[in-house]
Amino acid sequence: MNRRDFLKNSITVIAGLAVPLSALELISPRKLLANKGDESPVRWAFLVDTQACVGCGFCVKACKTENEIPHETNITRTWVERYVVTRKGKTYVDSPRGARDGFTTDRVDQGEEGYREVKAEEIEKAFFVPKLCNQCDNPACVQVCPVGATYQTPDGVVLVDRKHCIGCAYCIMACPYGVRSFNPAYKTAEKCTFCYHRISQGMKTACVDACPFGARKIGNLRDPDDPVTKTIMSGRVGVLKEQYGTKPQVYYLALSREVK
Repeated sequence: MNRRDFLKNSITVIAGLAVPLSALELISPRKLLANKGDESPVRWAFLVDTQACVGCGFCVKACKTENEIPHETNITRTWVERYVVTRKGKTYVDSPRGARDGFTTDRVDQGEEGYREVKAEEIEKAFFVPKLCNQCDNPACVQVCPVGATYQTPDGVVLVDRKHCIGCAYCIMACPYGVRSFNPAYKTAEKCTFCYHRISQGMKTACVDACPFGARKIGNLRDPDDPVTKTIMSGRVGVLKEQYGTKPQVYYLALSREVK
């Protein structure tokens, strides 16, 4: 484990110890469906169908274009991971350039270890998993920000105010999902915002618009007639790292146990 991973895990554990016991309850979409008092009538939720994703990378390209993220950098607000599980139980995961250009080879990119060839007869299953900010209902990144630059909107989206962010990177280390990065141009924290500038105007996110297979969808969890809400309420969905108590609002259909 390198220093960055150690710090990330340490702060995540500390943040987890600081949250109230109610935050450690299992995620309950139905609680967010209820509109209580003067709360916003909207609570954004994201739905990912891993069976529909083909790893084309169109979503990553669209995100970079929409959010003015340099095409050639390795910084991405969303990315796609490829999982290759062998019959012997070994799991290989890669995401070259965040899958910006899709997956152009059957060989698995293992970083410094180079490419690994996994023979077809050795593979038990292989699939793709899109990832992005989970817009947690109990976000650790908001808790650790010392200046309030990371905040949560009434409709549940976590944003970063670049005018107030001091670039301390506490939020980057606290996020258990590794979805935050450092913007070298603005010298501030960077992450997916569910394309808040679009969804607040009645549009879809850039990645949802770009996906040709419907693997990505966004909806209002407080609208019982929303197709996304209906799917989530069916109970057939899963979330990532539920044990951290952050209550993520990105839900996955057909989420395999190998996905971390």
